[in-house]
Amino acid sequence: MPSVVGLLEHRELAARRRVDGLREEADRVHAELAAAEEEWQEWVIARRRVDTVLAPDGAADAGPRAVAGPREVDRQPVSRDAARPKSLVPVRRAGMASSVLSLDYQRVLQAVADRVRLGQGPLTCQEMAAVFGMDVVPARVEALRSKAKRLVARGWLAEPTPGRFTLAPGAAGPDDGS
Repeated sequence: MPSVVGLLEHRELAARRRVDGLREEADRVHAELAAAEEEWQEWVIARRRVDTVLAPDGAADAGPRAVAGPREVDRQPVSRDAARPKSLVPVRRAGMASSVLSLDYQRVLQAVADRVRLGQGPLTCQEMAAVFGMDVVPARVEALRSKAKRLVARGWLAEPTPGRFTLAPGAAGPDDGS
């Protein structure tokens, strides 16, 4: 007759093997999940870029949209040209207040203005994402880059070197009475 301790050791060994096998499987699934999430993020970025290119001027400024699932596509409104409040970035003129911008654009302008006020030089979109507490992932950085480029095109920001943004000459930050 086998000993009780021997039976316990045998069952413990079998349980340990099962745990090790499940951990290996979990690691494999986790790696596969990470790869799938990265691929999905690339498709989200590609879709946003296509939307930006195909959208009428200014319609892409509404900010990031939730990506529709396969069943939600049929429920989306037919007209994407409908005006959204404060979604357009107006061309800056002297004396124009930053309050004409949507909150997302005001946040970008504020971050750049704070950087200028502290004498730290131009701000990159990765730094901007970190300031906003966002994950510094390509999708977030590209969304911020799109907003910053739109502000440059409309005279609110300047881009002295590619990818680095500062206030445009004569522009003041949101707290500076503009």
